[in-house]
Amino acid sequence: MPTIHPTAIIDPSTHIGDHVTIGPWCVIGPRCSIGDSTTLVSHVHMDRDTTLGNENILHPFTIVGGPPQDKKFHGERTTLVIGDRNQIREFASIHRGTSNGGGVTTIGNDNLIMGCVHIAHDCVIGSEVIAANNAMLAGHVTVGDGANIGGGAGLHHFVRVGTRGFIGAMARVSKDVPPYMIVEGNPAEVRGHNAIAMRRLGLSDAEVDAMKEAYKRLFRDRGGNILEKIASLRNDFPAFATMQTLCEAVLETVGGVHGRAQEATRGDDKRQRRGASAQLPATPEA
Repeated sequence: MPTIHPTAIIDPSTHIGDHVTIGPWCVIGPRCSIGDSTTLVSHVHMDRDTTLGNENILHPFTIVGGPPQDKKFHGERTTLVIGDRNQIREFASIHRGTSNGGGVTTIGNDNLIMGCVHIAHDCVIGSEVIAANNAMLAGHVTVGDGANIGGGAGLHHFVRVGTRGFIGAMARVSKDVPPYMIVEGNPAEVRGHNAIAMRRLGLSDAEVDAMKEAYKRLFRDRGGNILEKIASLRNDFPAFATMQTLCEAVLETVGGVHGRAQEATRGDDKRQRRGASAQLPATPEA
């Protein structure tokens, strides 16, 4: 049975799983779902149409499932889906999607979202991501598994952060962050390869060294044709999946707009149909 504080206000349409704890002064709106063993410490606001998986912890004054801050949003029904074992700290805000961007904001599993982080509409966040205090993610941002976003960093809309990418504190990120790379500065630029994350994954020294070589060829050495550089890396390191992931991501970024691969999909009908909420009725919110 769930444990619910008497001051909590819960819409009767909400589904509450087993062993859920809902603390004082929480407010939960219509059509929400809270998975097993999830804890809402206190003063948590779930606006509406939000799904929480199992074993999440939401700390005081978090807002999840709030309406998107988008002038094109006119009250249509959209959703937020959060996976399992996430920690969402004080004053973080995560908004629902928009019909223009697929209708769903998605958060994976085992993420640490620190205080005052903002995750805007239609973002897709992977698993094992760390977003430090005051990080700001604009709409339509995609963050790959294991990425690390430093405190106060600002991510432009449609930016994509690759797997195990690292963003330094206070960085202004207006271009894609390549997988396994470190970016810093204003504007953010690639400063090196994320050797620490790769070693924590148990990758070999040879694979880590190969990524260092990729950093030199792609981002440090000036001049030359980027397509030729990618071809040479694929030819020299065919056995490393990390290298293939990096090369594919860089190719997609080159084919994008303003250094953002996803910018080229803006307005794409396929993107508008993405996500589970594409099946929801397009009726105004109650």
